[in-house]
Amino acid sequence: MIIEKTIPIFRIFDYYKAIEFYIDWLGFTIEWEHVFEEGMPKYIEITRGGMTLHLSEHHGDATPGAKVFLWCSGLKEYHKMLIEKKYKNNKPGLEETFYDAWSVEVIDPFGNRLSFNEKK
Repeated sequence: MIIEKTIPIFRIFDYYKAIEFYIDWLGFTIEWEHVFEEGMPKYIEITRGGMTLHLSEHHGDATPGAKVFLWCSGLKEYHKMLIEKKYKNNKPGLEETFYDAWSVEVIDPFGNRLSFNEKK
């Protein structure tokens, strides 16, 4: 077996809050959305660079409060962009870590965390 890609699933409770956070603030792109019928929970695939996430309103797909750790590059510039957008619910810091890297952690409106990291 060869694993081609890992895609974390984050539980969300409000489609519009998820769009505000992931698309408008973090700069992800919606690749596709699925809903069985009007009024049912949504399931969304979003991407940014080499990262893909699935966001699900379905109660059995994931547990709120998950965390994903990401290695990336250009983190200081990305952090500056996030701060300049003045998102009212999150103002992440740029932290030096014990593992010789820079880190920016954001928490979505549902308690899920993304830890962006760049080696020094």
